[in-house]
This record gives sequence, C-alpha cells and structure tokens, in this order.
Amino acid sequence: MSVEQPITAAQSQAALRWLGRIQQQPAQAEGAAFKRWLLESPAHRQAYAEAQALWRLSEAPAARLAAEEHQGLQTYLEAMRRPERKRPWRGLAVAASLVLALGFAAGWQPQFWLQDLRADYTSGAQVRQVTLADRSQLTLDAGTAVAVDFAQGERRVRLLRGAAFFEVTHTGEPFLVDAQGGEVRVLGTQFEVRGQGDGAQVTVRSGRVAVTAAEGQPARELTANQQLAYAGGVAGGVEAVDSDSRLAWRQGWLNYYQVPLAQVLEDLGRYYPGRILLLDGELAQRRVSGSFPVEEPLAALDSLGKVLGFERQTLLGRLTVLR
Repeated sequence: MSVEQPITAAQSQAALRWLGRIQQQPAQAEGAAFKRWLLESPAHRQAYAEAQALWRLSEAPAARLAAEEHQGLQTYLEAMRRPERKRPWRGLAVAASLVLALGFAAGWQPQFWLQDLRADYTSGAQVRQVTLADRSQLTLDAGTAVAVDFAQGERRVRLLRGAAFFEVTHTGEPFLVDAQGGEVRVLGTQFEVRGQGDGAQVTVRSGRVAVTAAEGQPARELTANQQLAYAGGVAGGVEAVDSDSRLAWRQGWLNYYQVPLAQVLEDLGRYYPGRILLLDGELAQRRVSGSFPVEEPLAALDSLGKVLGFERQTLLGRLTVLR
C-alpha cells in the first residue's frame, strides 16, 4: 500500500508556477520539463492536482479576499472577466490571484507589515508569553502586535492589533495601554485589552482599571469580572462576565454561548496558519455554543460542520473553504 507523501511549501509553489505557465502556453503540459517534474515525486503530482482544484475554486475566494483585504487583488479578478479576445492573459491573471490568495492565506497582509515595523513584540498563529523590562507579563493572543515605551516616568504599551492579557508589576510608575484611540490606566493587575475595529474591549480578571474611550472623555472604572467595550470614542455599558471563561484562550480554549458562526470562524482563524473562508452568508449568522481547542482549528471546523451541515475543503495546506 502506497503512503501519501506530505507536500512542502516549495512543492506547492512550484505546482502553482507550472499551472500558471501551462495556462498561458498549454503546449507546456506536453513538454519534457513538466513531465520530468511530475515524475520526480508523487508529492509533485499531488501538489499539481491540488493546484488545479484550487484553480477551479479560485475566483469566489479571491473575490472575497479582494473585498476584505486588498484592493489590488481586484485588478486580477477584473482581468479574469475581460472579453474573449483577452483570453491569453487569463491564465496569468488567475495564477497571480492564486498566488496572492495563498499569500494572504499565509498571513501576507501589507497593512500588518507596517504594524510589525512599529511593534516590539508580535505573535503569529500561536499565543506568546512576553516579559517586559519591569517584569510585567504579557500574554499575546495569536495575531497580535504591541509596541512598548518605558520613558518619562511612565510605562506605556500600544496595542497595534489583536489582544493582550496583562499581569502588571507594581513599580510606582503609571502603566497605560493605548488601543484604538482609547486608554486603559492600570489600577490593579490582571486584565485583557482586545482590539475590535475602531475600538477595543477591556476585560478585568482581578484588580481595577480605568478606561477612557477617547481623550477628554471621563474614565470608567472596571473591577474583577467586568467588561467594557468602546468604539469611535464612545464607551458602552459595563457588563458582568465570567472572566475565566472569556479569557480561556490563554489556556488554549475558545468558549462560546449562542454567538454567530462568523465570530467563531474569525477567532479560529487567528490560530490557523492560513485563511478560512465561509462562502454562505446565511450560514455565517447561525448561532453556535461550545468549547473548542485553539491548537486544532480544523478539528473544530469538522465538529461544527457535523452540527451545522457544512463541508470544508483545505487546499495546498493554506486555504480552507467552507460551504
């Protein structure tokens, strides 16, 4: 019985390159160079078959990526829809959109590059522990970037994206967290700040913090098991929460009660070294309850699929499509 070989990133990229060439010049499919490459390894044949499958499914996911992530990808999609006389360029356009889609799926997002240049600490698809110079502890959720500035008699952390849990060491100097125009001033020790669009959500596990939604706004004080969100400089109400459940990502779990599937997928996506796309807007609003391990996002998707009736297809190890 033959054993299927794993496909490496280099093999996947080579398969995409061959696919692009053949779409531009179909005769290359019968050429000696392509045939030699196919025969070098069973993994090459498997990578090429997956590239063809991704090709067939590429336009809808690429269109979704274009709308969500990067306007530049739309250029390639428009090229795919040009009149028949433009057909020789179609293969190149599709190949480019596939490469870009896979790049986005692997976390290649230009706006994140700029944030990472300004960041002192970042996390990829995993939770990361950081110890600051004052011995304060930061737990960075997956997909997080923070900048740290300890100067002029204060300790300041700027949340550039994602979420961070803080365990602050008391030194006598103020400890502040900047997030989306708001500020959190530490009056206690353990809390989370999570970026949300043009605002943030603050959850306190122990101690106290003072949250200011925008400069000049009054501060709102939170204590243990309380949460407050703000957006656009406007603070919402203080809510009572089970902080251990809300912050269970630190122990590798995501807990939900009656939340939209779209939110669950967004959260799981932080721990997946690729991209998850749901091609059904109605399904995205279905309510979900449960606990899911962050270390196995695809297993969580399989469990959800059995309950909600969707199927997943993972292509080239990077792009997972749900439908």
